[in-house]
Amino acid sequence: MTLPRVAAFTDTYLPTVNGVTYTVRTWRDRWEQRGGRMDVVFPESDHDPAAAEHPVGSIPFPFYDGFRVGLPSVPDAVESADVVHAHTPFGVGLGALRAARAGDRPLVASYHTPCAEYAEYLSVNGRVKRTVRRAATGYERWFLGHADVVVAPSERTAAHVEDVVAVDTEVTVVPNGVDTDVFAPVENPRERFDLPDGPLVGYTGRHGHEKRLDVLVEAVARLDREVTLVFGGDGPARGDLERLVEKRGLDARFLGFLDREDLPAFYAALDVFGFPSPVETQGLVALEANACGTPVAGVDAGALADTIEEGETGYRAPADDPEALAAAIERTFAERDRLGETCLARRDSLSVEHAVDRLAAVYDRLRAQSVRR
Repeated sequence: MTLPRVAAFTDTYLPTVNGVTYTVRTWRDRWEQRGGRMDVVFPESDHDPAAAEHPVGSIPFPFYDGFRVGLPSVPDAVESADVVHAHTPFGVGLGALRAARAGDRPLVASYHTPCAEYAEYLSVNGRVKRTVRRAATGYERWFLGHADVVVAPSERTAAHVEDVVAVDTEVTVVPNGVDTDVFAPVENPRERFDLPDGPLVGYTGRHGHEKRLDVLVEAVARLDREVTLVFGGDGPARGDLERLVEKRGLDARFLGFLDREDLPAFYAALDVFGFPSPVETQGLVALEANACGTPVAGVDAGALADTIEEGETGYRAPADDPEALAAAIERTFAERDRLGETCLARRDSLSVEHAVDRLAAVYDRLRAQSVRR
């Protein structure tokens, strides 16, 4: 059976490296390996577009350095798509809505990040933040209500869409998946980053204020052992983190953005992956760390409550509680070998191939319904 042609619309893409970019690229690559075509529409940037990549006009986002908002355009090259997939409700996502309506094509909407979490960047006090959060949730409800199916990366996130955002649209779970051909144990990984031999706790990803990386710093400061803290990635909270690390007198390394090929070595170099963010919709980096044999100490909130399997792939602690997170890190250190073996034993279950199988089922069902209409 011929695979449907898909047009994926995303507000975040290369050269920015984050979970959404990684998911869009990996799904597209796997789709093409199966003989299908998935065009990607994204805001114009320094990225040199490859075949089936279509930049549209964009403007800087004034509240988040380095992020650009795409204009709601529909490139001519995607007008023949069978299915439209929006990975954002903003800018480029509105272009996806236009494309679906204009061609009477089914619209799939992925729920990657709760819009309300961006209130941190738009608010000056508590009242404004609450107002922004309510408005953001209302906007999500409006946008997702136009989709034929909402795709959520975890059961916890699907419940949030159904109960908090309160959409009437069908919600189905399609995990983002991990490329287990790439994310695997690495020999002598610390040499690549010139890291010390002692205990390492690390994190990689966007340094956003909503990620609560300050809680990880405070937790490491409470450990009973000397630990080096390692950060990969970058973002608006980095300056505050560097000042907090200096204030707490910790040994910390800030490596900046890491190329995708460097990430397996980064994960494998760590004894514990620290994940204090309470706002994850899946926590893909936690699963990538697991695939490299590294257990996770994170928060018992958001999707991490399901992603981190207590006592199997790591340990959890209440959100915004440095003392409890320190205890989870200590316990993960103590059981590091056993937890790491369990992580490696479960690698196959994390594979992106399973995710694309589910995605294909969603696309095929929607295309069949569209043909019948």
